[in-house]
Amino acid sequence: MSTSGNGSSAPSEAVRVEGLHKSFGAIEVLKGVDMAMNGNEVVCLIGASGSGKSTLLRCINLLEPIDAGRIVLWGQDVSSDPGLDQNLVRRQIGIVFQSFNLFPHMNVLANVTLAPTRALGVPREQAVEEARALLGRFGLSDKERDYPDRLSGGQQQRVAIVRALAMRPRIMLLDEVTSALDPELVAEVLDVIRELAASGMTMVIATHEMGFARDIANRVCFLEDGLIVEEAPPGELFSQPKDERTQRFLRRIIDAGRL
Repeated sequence: MSTSGNGSSAPSEAVRVEGLHKSFGAIEVLKGVDMAMNGNEVVCLIGASGSGKSTLLRCINLLEPIDAGRIVLWGQDVSSDPGLDQNLVRRQIGIVFQSFNLFPHMNVLANVTLAPTRALGVPREQAVEEARALLGRFGLSDKERDYPDRLSGGQQQRVAIVRALAMRPRIMLLDEVTSALDPELVAEVLDVIRELAASGMTMVIATHEMGFARDIANRVCFLEDGLIVEEAPPGELFSQPKDERTQRFLRRIIDAGRL
């Protein structure tokens, strides 16, 4: 896979998942997932906990081997080529989890510059310059010398997103990045993701924040029991869901005051 950024010669389709199956022991988590998205698109995955959203993201990032089906990224099948350098693929995919996973013994600047210098071979001065630009972009310039335990949860999650962006990814995968935060800290992280969407970043976002998904997504995919049951533009899916399972899920969400 080419390590270059988005160019005119790159396929417009960024991700294609076909017939994806994934089991953990006797538990089948993904049961034949099909999904496709273009570059610069934002797709939100919604559904109850255990529906397969996180596992789908981890499979796209090649963190989990798949049992059947295929995953195509930018026109290349990355799921069946035994000679594929998976690390090379992962360098082009930023992924941010619920837990921030910052290195506690490193300050913010060191956390952000570590991977570009080690994995991409970016000269340190350049890595620092780019890291500072990203930290400034997301309101963290005054935190570069702080250690993670000095930051709020929202600040730590913003640093985790900046760290992923420092690797110059072609796509970002965000896995419930606000679920571990106190409610008052959620908005600052969602603002960062909105800014990324406005800049044209290709993103797949697993989220429980329904209002956010409605506002930011080009398409929303509803997962239940390891399958994408329904997908549509957010205005359509949230206001006129066609599948009875989607209707039932959204009724619960509305009854809980989350939409």
